[in-house]
Amino acid sequence: MGGVRQQFSTAAEVRLAQESIRFFEELGPPFFLQVGYLFLATTADGLARLEERMALQRSLGVPVERVRLPDGIRGDDVVGAVTCLQDGVADPPLVTRELVRRAAGLGVDVREGVDALDVDRDVLVVCCGPHSAELAPELPVRPLCRQLLETEPLDVPADLPMVIEEETGFHFRRRDRCLRVAMPDAEARWGFEATVDESVLDDRLDRLAWRYPAAEGARIDRAWAGLYDMTPDAHPIVGRIADGVYAACGFSGHGFMQSPAVGRALAAEILVGESPFDLAPYRLERFAGGAVFPETVVL
Repeated sequence: MGGVRQQFSTAAEVRLAQESIRFFEELGPPFFLQVGYLFLATTADGLARLEERMALQRSLGVPVERVRLPDGIRGDDVVGAVTCLQDGVADPPLVTRELVRRAAGLGVDVREGVDALDVDRDVLVVCCGPHSAELAPELPVRPLCRQLLETEPLDVPADLPMVIEEETGFHFRRRDRCLRVAMPDAEARWGFEATVDESVLDDRLDRLAWRYPAAEGARIDRAWAGLYDMTPDAHPIVGRIADGVYAACGFSGHGFMQSPAVGRALAAEILVGESPFDLAPYRLERFAGGAVFPETVVL
């Protein structure tokens, strides 16, 4: 989906996002477009959750505020909305290629299609997403299938924010001239099978047309599925897990947006033995005593 946000429900996740947003801001367009994230609520309970999270986020320095819905977003049923204009949307493939280009330019030996266990190395960083447990079985990471839908080209304003319904998790963003749409499945699809569930397409189009009337009559141009690497508390596992072995996985759908902070923190821990970022909430050891701070905003 390529979203980059600071609007999480726990302080640990907010701080990771704050560190990462600075990097995305430095990249700027076309890699990152600061169009904002708009969360809207249609019930009193939903609005209370938004306001509770907003209080936490503002206490940590995130400029979240109550806002009226922008033109084009239907709000007949909306009781309140919050936004953070520092947040935005990025192009994951473009960003990845740029980082690889920069790394190679600095002398990094980039290899593709190579088994990590066959590489002569002093340090191994396990960052294989849902496949991470294949390298380190002690990691409590399991795959969850999610899918994205993309409409045919439409007349979409360039400043359309990422729009998220608090109660349903339905959300959409502009991608070039199209709208990219996602929503959690009614029943979680655990496992490595990544297939598109076409039975929900009409429902998603109906939801899109209701919330964004300009998309009335739009068709789905393409759809694809992929895997989230989920942990029991929906927080990542970051840091040393064995002698010479480190983890950066279990991001539960937030890996791309958190990757700048995680990469910097883990590199520092490996190279100098201490990270400038507090990794205590993300250590593998937390599961031995039972993780107690689950992240609730998992899109």
